[in-house]
Amino acid sequence: MNHIVFGTAVGMALGFALAFGSFGQMLIVALFAALGFGAAKVLSGEVDLGSYRANRSGRR
Repeated sequence: MNHIVFGTAVGMALGFALAFGSFGQMLIVALFAALGFGAAKVLSGEVDLGSYRANRSGRR
């Protein structure tokens, strides 16, 4: 899925959340969209968390 389609889908979801709910509910939808986007990046291999985990365990 390219960035234009993804951005359009997220924008539509946030628009529906704002139209049928309150601003707070829209922020909750935006938070979960961001979490899902981050998880998808990690699972697809575009973001590597291995160095972060190595640095965290080395400091203990």
